Amino acid sequence: MLETPDGDRIFHRTLKKEWQYITHGDGIYLFDTEGKRYLDAAAGVHVVSIGHGVKEIVDAMEEQARKVCFTYGRFLTQAQVDLAEKITELAPEGLSRVFYVSGGSEATEAAVKIARKYHIETGNPKKYKVIARWQGWHGNTIGALSMSGRTPWREDYVPYLLDFPHIPPPFCYRCPYGQTYPDCHLSCADELERVITQEGSEYISAFIAEPILGTSAAGVAPPPDYYPAIREICDRHNVLLIIDEVVTGFGRTGLNFGIEHWKVTPDIMATGKGLSSGYTPIAATIAHERIYDAIYSKSTSFVHGHTYGGNPLSCAVALAVQNYIQEHNLVSRCAEMGELMLDKLRDLQELPIVGEVRGKGLLIGMEFVADKNKNTPFDVSKDVTSIVVSSAFENGVLVMPGAPGLVNGVSGDHIAISPPFTINEDEVSVVVNVLGDAIEETSKQLGY
Repeated sequence: MLETPDGDRIFHRTLKKEWQYITHGDGIYLFDTEGKRYLDAAAGVHVVSIGHGVKEIVDAMEEQARKVCFTYGRFLTQAQVDLAEKITELAPEGLSRVFYVSGGSEATEAAVKIARKYHIETGNPKKYKVIARWQGWHGNTIGALSMSGRTPWREDYVPYLLDFPHIPPPFCYRCPYGQTYPDCHLSCADELERVITQEGSEYISAFIAEPILGTSAAGVAPPPDYYPAIREICDRHNVLLIIDEVVTGFGRTGLNFGIEHWKVTPDIMATGKGLSSGYTPIAATIAHERIYDAIYSKSTSFVHGHTYGGNPLSCAVALAVQNYIQEHNLVSRCAEMGELMLDKLRDLQELPIVGEVRGKGLLIGMEFVADKNKNTPFDVSKDVTSIVVSSAFENGVLVMPGAPGLVNGVSGDHIAISPPFTINEDEVSVVVNVLGDAIEETSKQLGY
């Protein structure tokens, strides 16, 4: 652990006196300069699916680097073509056109631009607005942040944010309508129809949503008929359905893509993190063939792009990662280990401050409440999330603090547990036991 009050020139995201320096990773573990080992039960930030230090990926990286690392404009490389083929093999049927970018924020913004271009070329140029959801997260660039519903992260930048209408998420544990599924008759889906009508359907280009929420509302997933209802509403109003799979894509929820749990095909998907398992910065926006055909039946170009989008080095690395996942059956392993971990974590709901454990695959959330009978959140001054995360950290397990603003954009304590797919049964038990001890210790500090 090195003291760096003035010792580096990094523009840090938060001020700390000390930072742990990581020297290397191996499998699901990270090691710091003092030799301490951390079980990475956050996969960095829902990123590392295959584990750290996989030789096959390093070999693929070296092989491509010896050929060519960067091309642009009028050139294609085999790595780009092969990765696009692999992605479309994995994606829901019809999603067959891949637009490369470097990260999730770029992927969601590319999706919005593709939707806009589609409507222009199909004779609906007034369609430009995109409806999103509160507690959703689509990235940190101005456009992506405008779509996002993570209130505390929006606050400083409100003057720059664009006009994206928002609706409540399908959050049954905290139903904004005070109802209970299925008697609610999907009021949360009906809200999309209401906002489309109120804003004017002639102006609505798309609706964007994460199939399962990430760190803004860790592990929140809607009822089985939510996305079919959303799909029907979008189709009726000629609104494109954009599904943000940046966190959930490429196996994280136990299927190739999170939306497959609802057997719904979106028009456009944004992907990112799991595409390369963190071995290189790369992301992709995937469009349905009919969207691509509609654009290029009238136009000869889609005016958008980024310098590093689809660079051959990143494409080769991502392809090696996806091949590794398939060869080792890691998506089915994720489903199996996720079911085991979810069952074990649900035993912790007996603890006094654990309100709900939820999720699919190895994208699991746990929410902490002051009163389990009323689901009352803790006062933000209690800093419950930080206490739990810090206690687990001291005992060598990394979990992700849920973003603030889970409840009404203000309060709410929660964590996300999302280890690499290669975690084994013993390591699942370690995570659950360390978390159980951390929560019990936190409960005592709070007087329970």
